[in-house]
Amino acid sequence: MIPRRYAHYYLENAPSLVWLVGVNVLAMLVGMRFYVETMPAVPTFLWPFYLDSPAALFLATASFVTLLVNLGRPLDDVPHNRALAYLHTLAFVWLVKYGLWTFLALNLGFSNYFPDLYDYWFIVITHLAFVLEAYLIPHYGTTTRGALGLSLVVLLANDLFDYGMGFHPPLRYDPGIALPLATVGLSVLSVWLAFRAFDRLEPATAS
Repeated sequence: MIPRRYAHYYLENAPSLVWLVGVNVLAMLVGMRFYVETMPAVPTFLWPFYLDSPAALFLATASFVTLLVNLGRPLDDVPHNRALAYLHTLAFVWLVKYGLWTFLALNLGFSNYFPDLYDYWFIVITHLAFVLEAYLIPHYGTTTRGALGLSLVVLLANDLFDYGMGFHPPLRYDPGIALPLATVGLSVLSVWLAFRAFDRLEPATAS
């Protein structure tokens, strides 16, 4: 968990929160450009499953934007409801999974990427930052059993789409069986980490 003082700094102050949202939007656009340039014939309605990292950044941005109405007040005063619990949980698991997935995928195909400054170091470092960013969310968000269950179902459906239908992110090597199995493991791990990181939504506010 990121120390509370950093969460206060980035999430309670207008300049730092706006900066965080802006960086996420910029990174999402850069990621979308990469995917669109390499995109196979994926139907538009399935893009959220194909645009893995941009989808994670979109969910994170939406989660952070909900804090704008709370500016000037402490994180303890952030409102909670079931819809927000689902959003914050999905944002967390998507950031964690695809931050770790990118690190794993590039290292499984290490010789195809290393030591390229951009295609290895920049991508690995920026995607590991997804995981750090994810751990800002439990400082103001909550979860429910339903949100955790839905997150696992959607992540596993994404894995089926990626490897069962052949629409995984572009790689410089054949993923074989190791990467698909590890990806499923990351789906389960991401939801388990969310289970450990988040407080539960109180029944009185779970409407």
